[in-house]
Amino acid sequence: MPREPIEVHVVADSTGDTAARVARASAAQYASYDVRIVRHPRIASAAGLEHVIGHLDSARTRVAVFSTIVDEALRRRVAELCESRQIPHADLLDSALTALQQVTGAAPERVPARPVGVGEDYFKRIQAMEFALANDDGRLTNPIQQADIVLIGVSRTGKTPLSMYLGYLGYKTANIPLVAGIAPPEQLFEVDRWKIVGLTIDPQRLQAIREKRVRALGSRRHGADGYTELVRIYEELDEVNDIQRRLGCPVIDTTELALEEAAGRVLEVLERRRDAALGSTG
Repeated sequence: MPREPIEVHVVADSTGDTAARVARASAAQYASYDVRIVRHPRIASAAGLEHVIGHLDSARTRVAVFSTIVDEALRRRVAELCESRQIPHADLLDSALTALQQVTGAAPERVPARPVGVGEDYFKRIQAMEFALANDDGRLTNPIQQADIVLIGVSRTGKTPLSMYLGYLGYKTANIPLVAGIAPPEQLFEVDRWKIVGLTIDPQRLQAIREKRVRALGSRRHGADGYTELVRIYEELDEVNDIQRRLGCPVIDTTELALEEAAGRVLEVLERRRDAALGSTG
């Protein structure tokens, strides 16, 4: 019987990158569980905390909270809210700041969202964002083998914003649209399969997105080639799903996912597949 999914909610006063990485590293030690990471970045008020944590229901969903809140009053409020709702909570900065306070003899300044400095990671992110821009929407400026992640799916499934966000996180990401009736590029079959992640979306949601796009562009494309016709969209998704199965890639449904959550899902499956692939050949 499959285990019920676990949600790790990352609560942060900045981007939440630090807590998300710790959450992914922790989840890797529970490989047989479906652990989903949900980010709540830039929380700067008690009201924001109460909105986020107040919507969590540990009676219905197995949930934990990882926080990297610097402000002392907000940090205590996270702990209080989690305790009152019986939600397991990890304050990821508490022990680190305590250790530094002990060694320095000085209390931390507790300035929220303070930049952590420019280092090797910063330049890696810049290169990854440039890579995502140069290899967007099937325009492969670089050899696809240089990509850390390759996203594939039909038009308007969120490949471009997701690629840019993954680039911001430091992952060189290429995205390739799959078009019904047109063979996918041969390069797809040459890249390491564990790097490929498919995207899909609810057909009716896709229709609404495409119709809005057509109206915004003032295009006469509506209905002319089935781009916004629901029946054709079902057929298109089925055909593209066949290609994704041929490539043996996992497929993530982006219909109800925020950008940060979609990125977290991509990284979770990527890391599992990479470890399995490299472990089997190492």
